[in-house]
Amino acid sequence: MGDNTLTRAWLALLGLSVGSAVLTLLPVPAAVMGGGILLLALIKARVILAQYLDLARSPAWLRGFTMVLTGFSVLIFALYLV
Repeated sequence: MGDNTLTRAWLALLGLSVGSAVLTLLPVPAAVMGGGILLLALIKARVILAQYLDLARSPAWLRGFTMVLTGFSVLIFALYLV
């Protein structure tokens, strides 16, 4: 894993964080905002798992963690909507 990969991952995380902040400033319904922020957090988790924990070299593990995190995110969003 080269420095360029980590730099791109860091920039992606920075962009996703800015996206979350911008989303809070938009006049959208709370459910849309909550879902958007949760989705961006899920993408950030996948970037961290793939690049910083180097699971990009092990697609099965990355896919497994992604499925678990996606299920957890869906559960959190469902509880948020209730």
